[in-house]
Amino acid sequence: MDEQVFGRMLEAASRARLNAHAPYSGFCVGAAVLGGSGAVYAGCNVENASYPVSLCAERGALAAAVAAGEKTIQAVLIMGPGRCPPCGMCRQALAEFGPGMEVVMVSPDGTTETRPLSDLLPDAFHPGFLGK
Repeated sequence: MDEQVFGRMLEAASRARLNAHAPYSGFCVGAAVLGGSGAVYAGCNVENASYPVSLCAERGALAAAVAAGEKTIQAVLIMGPGRCPPCGMCRQALAEFGPGMEVVMVSPDGTTETRPLSDLLPDAFHPGFLGK
């Protein structure tokens, strides 16, 4: 990923993180996905008193991308209060749109780690298992 794209994604995730609704955990997360078109979409976590109803930042950003017409995702950048890899549910959701995508985890202090999604979710369930 080039520096300009990284900068756009970092800015989007940082702004989204400021809007996170995390009154229960205080764990604010922002995420940005890079669509196949090159556009960047952001999301933040939205907690709910009924915990299973909560939405992770990654899936929020993914939903924004899909709503805008994206069919593939090239990368996801996640910013939390520290190292913040995607949860299992988000890994599976992201794999549907780009099993080879880059996952960039950024801490507020600037520490960055990049891993391929396939390393974080080996042997992922995919549409091929459904005969699609």
